[in-house]
Amino acid sequence: MTHKIIPIILIVDDSTANLNALYELLRPKYRVLAATSGEDCLRIANNLPQPDLILLDVMMPGMDGYSTLPQLRENPVTCAIPVIFLTALSDTRDEERGLKLGAVDYIAKPIKPAVVLARVAAQLQAKQARDWIKNQNAVLEAEVARRMTENNLTQRVSIRALAHLAELRDPETGNHILRTQGYVQRLADGLKTHPRFAVTLTEDYIDLLVLSAPLHDIGKVGIPDYILLKPGELTDDEWLIMKTHARLGSEAIEMAERDIEEPLAFLSVAKEIAHWHHEKWDGSGYPDGLVGDEIPVSSRLMAVADVFDALISNRVYKLGLSTKEARDIIIAGSGKHFDPDVVDIFLSCFDDFVAIAERYRQASVRCASYLGTSHEVSPNVINWTNDAPRASVHPMKYRQTL
Repeated sequence: MTHKIIPIILIVDDSTANLNALYELLRPKYRVLAATSGEDCLRIANNLPQPDLILLDVMMPGMDGYSTLPQLRENPVTCAIPVIFLTALSDTRDEERGLKLGAVDYIAKPIKPAVVLARVAAQLQAKQARDWIKNQNAVLEAEVARRMTENNLTQRVSIRALAHLAELRDPETGNHILRTQGYVQRLADGLKTHPRFAVTLTEDYIDLLVLSAPLHDIGKVGIPDYILLKPGELTDDEWLIMKTHARLGSEAIEMAERDIEEPLAFLSVAKEIAHWHHEKWDGSGYPDGLVGDEIPVSSRLMAVADVFDALISNRVYKLGLSTKEARDIIIAGSGKHFDPDVVDIFLSCFDDFVAIAERYRQASVRCASYLGTSHEVSPNVINWTNDAPRASVHPMKYRQTL
């Protein structure tokens, strides 16, 4: 059984006779509170239960109605309570003044009971409607927020699933997508105030970049196992096939874009990363041989992140280097393989890269070196010591870094 909520009305008047008359008029239908000054009005209105409507006399000693109403409106707790002015003043300019201060209505004295009841009822109904709309808006906003959170989660899970699909083809990459995602985030945060990058690396773009990063190697799904998992060097023909993974990845994302009515910004960034993260600053990369600033910012950041992680990770065709050795190789590639400004930020946050690598390192894996000997490596895809065993080919020629 529901209980009817009785509206609360606060009457403010310094005249006891006026208070009694209004009290008797309103008491049968409403809960009535009374105050004899502006100060009492402010105190009562600020406490619970709050009035649903205030009938405020204009002419009172001390704080009059014109002084009281602005304070009600300035207080976040009382600003939404509707106020009807009560006054014996007959000049229309007084009425205009009260309405400009925020009064919702104006009742002249001596009061007419029918007029008071009608206007009180109208204002309470209007407040009830406003409260209902406010509550509905709150419910709708909560629902929109819930659905946005759900959609974002679904989007992230879908991206992660696609990225893991590529990893399943090359299981020894471990948590590569998590590590590279962390590296890219750190590089972007470090470059967002740089004059060359500030226009591109807004907070929204960085969010899209980090969201899209796991899809950089999605094209490897299209590379045959005999090439992708080959423990030795690739032949020239095999290498040509291997390099097609950049184009295959961007084409797959582009096909997904065609299936939706409106373009998604993160897919555009993902397509950039997949297509051009193997381009090199000096133009010697693939698939298009882009030079310098022709390479999208997203791809330049991913290039450093991807190469660093490939260097320190054990793969089927090589053992990982130490983080310091990988750092030296990145430095050597500045202005050749990598954007020099990106390398500078990499060096400034190198300790963060090491921490990210440590956080997402994987348990023991089995890999084979170029010499073809399969063996257990340390319980980690990352080699941390400078005397770890090395493959027989220079690290910069590892096919995963090119």
